[in-house]
Amino acid sequence: MLGSAPLHIAYPYSIPVPGRKMTLPQIDELLTIMTRLRDPNGGCPWDVAQTFASVAPYTIEEAFEVADAIARSDMPALKDELGDLLLQVVFHARMAEESGHFGFGDVVEAICQKMTRRHPHVFGDAKVKDVAAQTVSWDNIKAAERAEAVKANGAAPSILDGIPAGMPAMKQAEKLQKRAARVGFDWTEAKDVLGKIREELAEVAAEFEQADGSAGSACLTDEVGDLLFACVNLARKANIDPGMALRGTNLKFDRRFRRVEALLAAQGRGPTEASLPEMENLWVQAKNEERRN
Repeated sequence: MLGSAPLHIAYPYSIPVPGRKMTLPQIDELLTIMTRLRDPNGGCPWDVAQTFASVAPYTIEEAFEVADAIARSDMPALKDELGDLLLQVVFHARMAEESGHFGFGDVVEAICQKMTRRHPHVFGDAKVKDVAAQTVSWDNIKAAERAEAVKANGAAPSILDGIPAGMPAMKQAEKLQKRAARVGFDWTEAKDVLGKIREELAEVAAEFEQADGSAGSACLTDEVGDLLFACVNLARKANIDPGMALRGTNLKFDRRFRRVEALLAAQGRGPTEASLPEMENLWVQAKNEERRN
C-alpha cells in the first residue's frame, strides 16, 4: 500500500515528441484533490468506499455523456463532460496506486509509449501515403500487440481477440464484423447486406407470428438480435457509425416528441389526454416544421 499521503508527481513529464515537454500543474492539482477525497482520515466517505468495479459504470456513463455533448455540438457541455471523464481516469489510477499496482504517471507513460509505437510514420522512419494506409498500419500494429499478449498467456490466438465482452452490444457487433472482414469474411457490397436484412426481418415476422406476439420469447429474441446485427453490418459497409446514427435518431425522436408535448400543452392537454392519431398528426407537424427550418 502506498498510503493516502498527498500525491506529488514531478512535472513536467516528458512527452516523446522531439524537443517538447509539457507542464500541467492543473493535473497535479486534480491528482491531489483525488488523493484527499480517498483519504480514510478526513476524505469523502463515498469516494473512500469505492472500488474499480463500483466506479466502472460511472466511467462508461461519462463516456456516453461526452458522446452526447458531441452529438449536440454543445462545446460548454463537452468541456465539462471531458473533465468528468478525466476524473474517472484519475479515480482508477489513484485506487491502483493505493494498491501498489501503478499510478497516474504510469498511465500517461504507457499511453505515450503506445501512441509513439503505433505511429512509426510520425515518430520513426515508416511511410504511409494516406489515411487508408495509416488505418491498415494501425490495425496491423494492434494485431501484433494482441498476438504477443495472447502468446504470453498461452492461449490459442483468434482474429477476435481483444474485443471486450462488456462493450456496448452495438459497438461490439461492429468490431466483431470488422475483425472478421480482415480475413475476408464479409459482404462484398453494402447493397448485399440489404438482402440479409430482408431475410432476417422475414424470420422475425415468422417467429412473431408463431409465438402469437408473446413478448420475451427466446427464439424471437434471437431473431431480433440477428436483425440488429445485420443492420449494424449495413451501417458498417456504408461507412456509417451505427452508434452515432442511432444516437442522432434518438435525439431527433426526443426533439420531435417534446414538440408534440408542447403543441398539446398549447391546447391545454397532455399526451395521456390525446389519441394516437392526434399525436401522429402533431408528429408530422413537428417533422414539417423542422424541414422548413
